[in-house]
Formats: sequence, C-alpha cells, structure tokens
Amino acid sequence: MKKLLLTVLAVVLIAAGAVSTTEEAAAQTLPLPVKVLLLPKFEIEKMAGDFPGEAQYYYEQYLMGAEEYDIPYGPGKLYYKDGVAMCVLGMGKINSALSTMAILSDTRFDCSEAYIISTGCAGSSAGTTVMGDVFLITAAVDYDLGHHADARELSDPEGTTWFHDADFDDAAVVRLNPELMDKVYALAKDTPVETTEVTRNYMRAAFDGADWAVRDPKVLRGTTVTGDNYWKGQYGHLNALRMTEVYQCPDPYATTEMEDVAVARTVERMGMLDRLIMIRVSVNMDVFMLGDTPESLWRDASAVTLASEESVEAADIFVTAMKNNFKVGRNIIDRILTEQF
Repeated sequence: MKKLLLTVLAVVLIAAGAVSTTEEAAAQTLPLPVKVLLLPKFEIEKMAGDFPGEAQYYYEQYLMGAEEYDIPYGPGKLYYKDGVAMCVLGMGKINSALSTMAILSDTRFDCSEAYIISTGCAGSSAGTTVMGDVFLITAAVDYDLGHHADARELSDPEGTTWFHDADFDDAAVVRLNPELMDKVYALAKDTPVETTEVTRNYMRAAFDGADWAVRDPKVLRGTTVTGDNYWKGQYGHLNALRMTEVYQCPDPYATTEMEDVAVARTVERMGMLDRLIMIRVSVNMDVFMLGDTPESLWRDASAVTLASEESVEAADIFVTAMKNNFKVGRNIIDRILTEQF
C-alpha cells in the first residue's frame, strides 16, 4: 500500500510539473503586445551612434538593447522592447508593401491594438513648404497610376504630363482616419522644429528671397504623393498638384516620397488603417534649384546623396530634419505609451 501511495504521489507531482511547464511554454509563445509599430524606410550603416538615417533617433530612444527578430520573407530585423517594435522596410512601393505585410502577418507579434507610424524623409512642394518642415500626412496618392507622357510630346507645352484615368480611382489614393489625424495634429502642431543657416541661405538664393522660402519650418498637415521613381522638376510638381486636386484629398499636396501609399494600402488590407499615422520631414524640394538640371544631379549618382552634410540639393538640413521628425514622433509615441493618447 505504501509503495502504491508513493507511486500515485509521484505521478501527481510529475503531472503537476508537466502542467506548469506547459503553462510556462504557452506564456512564452504568446504574441508580444505591440503598442507602437515604427516603420522607417532606411538607415545609414549603424542603428546608433553615427550619421542618422530615418530609424536611428527612434532606435536610440526606444529600442537600445532591444530583442531582435528575423521576419520571415521580410526586410530583416524587427526590434522589440517594452511594447515598441521597429523594422526598416526598405525603399520603394514593392519593398514597403511586402515588408509591412510580413510584419503584420507575423504571429509572434500582436499588433491588433498598435498604432502604426510610417516615418521618413521626403521632398516637398515648392511655393508652400521649406526644408525642415514636418508633415502629418492625411492622404497618400499613387503617382504612378494614370497616364504619363513625355513632355516633349505634349501639344500644350505648359500642360501637366499626367492624365487622369477614373478606372484607377479606387486604387490611387488612401485617406487616413480623419478623427485620428485631428487628434495627432493637435498634439504635434506646436512641436518646436528647426532649420540651419546654411539651409535658410540656400532656400533664399534658390527662390529669390520669397517670404514662403525663408520662413521658419513648421509642423503641417498635407497630402503625400508616392512614386517609385525619384522625380524632380516643374512637370512633376504640377502633376502632384493636379493629382491632389483630382482625388479631392483633404489637405494640399505637401510631400513626395517612394513608399507611403503602399504602406497605407497594406495596412488597410490588414484592417488596421484607422490606427495608421504617417510623419514625413522635408529634406529637399521637388523642383530643380540654383541651376541644377537632371544631368548635373543624376549623371553622377554619387553627387546626389541627400543624407550628407555636403548634399548637392539638401544643403545641410538632413540631420536637423531627422531630429525634427523625431521630436514630432516622440511627442505622439510617449503619449501612446503612457496611455495619455
């Protein structure tokens, strides 16, 4: 009888241990809760401590020492710490769409309640914006949908080179949650942002001292126009203005970049569009300046690096612009993390 009791007790203890081990394993495999998902598009060399790309200031503030995860079929590492996740998506619409889908589909992370922040640099609209401006994007337009012509073949030499096609209307624009945009802008609009004297003088020389060109940078609302090609020039500028008007976007054309309409469409497909926030900062203008031409800028690609203190077309604004972007983003992220949002 004694042996029987000991055997039963051993079985009970083993079973209890097995249950405990199973519960512990289950706890370890629960998806990690994400409060904020940061989606920059590129970084320059290291994630911390050197010349910053779009991710570095966010990484240094929120993700130093973070756990790193490889994303299957994704762009590389996802960093996770204390409810904040960040992954560098890669440049262009295809990269950004596939990477965003890979992240949001990864069952190790619970993004069901996350605010998704797409962040990065951009060119901005000549005549209304300055380098260093930070924009809360309220709508994203696909520059490439519709019909594009070569300017040399236009019957109207002053006309736009883009022609609207209504068949693309449903795919060509994504409008973000207007209530969220109002809330975010109210928090962000008074964030102090800066420029440099080199950049201010560059803008003054490029635009004949126009008042709009020499003002201090601001936090603004606007529409972004996403193109897979890095375009520049008066025709592209007029195209972007026309697209924003045709698609009846809630705010004026402000920036042009290479990813955001794809990020927005992917997030929409995943049922998360109501929590998407887009923050872009201007590091150059959307037209040629100071006598530059396509040939002078792009024939030798090494001369065009925007992310440089000696940029041909961005003056010395890049680092300051990354700081401006981060200041606005931090203002929002800190409130989300402290449940004051």
